[in-house]
Amino acid sequence: MSGRRQIRWHIAVFLAPAVLVYTAIMIVPLFGTLNLSLFTQAPERTSAFVGLANFQTLFGDPRWSGAFWNALGNNAWFFVVHMLVQNPIGILLAALLSSPRLRMAAFYRTAIFIPTILSFVIVGFVWKLILSPIWGIAPGMLDFVGLKSLFAPWLGKEEYALTALALVSVWQFVGIPMMLIYAALLSIPDEVLEAAEMDGITGMSQFWKIKLPLILPSIGIISILTFVGNFNAFDLIYVAQGALAGPDFSTDILGTFLYRTFFGFQLQLGDPHMGATIATAMFGIILIGVCIYLFGIQTRLRRYQF
Repeated sequence: MSGRRQIRWHIAVFLAPAVLVYTAIMIVPLFGTLNLSLFTQAPERTSAFVGLANFQTLFGDPRWSGAFWNALGNNAWFFVVHMLVQNPIGILLAALLSSPRLRMAAFYRTAIFIPTILSFVIVGFVWKLILSPIWGIAPGMLDFVGLKSLFAPWLGKEEYALTALALVSVWQFVGIPMMLIYAALLSIPDEVLEAAEMDGITGMSQFWKIKLPLILPSIGIISILTFVGNFNAFDLIYVAQGALAGPDFSTDILGTFLYRTFFGFQLQLGDPHMGATIATAMFGIILIGVCIYLFGIQTRLRRYQF
């Protein structure tokens, strides 16, 4: 018998179609964007190689850096709202729905998850109507419970608009962390929970001391998915506030900033090279965040996995 390991060619055969499709729609455009960011438009409508000059312009030129840092800051706040509101609510809902004493749990899971499958256009347009101070139902609903004084044109005020849209996004996507945590809770072996009950650990005490540490790897995955999704956000802001991300760019995020720069909008001419530079910067930010999670956090969470 030969000591050489047999090459499993069938693995490559089965993986080849997926690798080819992924390369065609992801890897090739990625390198094309990176290459485009290293050039600029010459007067003769030809591309001229400028190296990292576009990045220097993006980070150092006041005409570009102000808009970039404003969009990055808004993106960071958009992410923070999801981390502090969406994910804790998702964990709470999953804990409640995983209780064997809860009736109609399947109905509640479905009702909470349905907004996730709705189109961004529908969600943005409907919530824009709901929050409208003219024809929206939000003022009337608050008036019905005696809280009309709390109503404000949230989408029209710079200090509230981004937070309001982030909460709308939370409403739409809270079903995703809920379902992932719910699945993680169901995967906990019954023997562990029975041992905890024999030690007198039940109810909320059991969740905090037993279940929560065991689902930390799932919480970590949800956190990094939230990070990637929020720094790729575009649709909801565009639908609700337009490409200018009003009022006065207070809801401008990297996605809308990239859209205006690459394609142009109204009196702003499109610049594919600077657009590609912004896209490359977004890729770098997301890559750094994912690497921090993979090498700094995930390795520590593996101790909680079965």
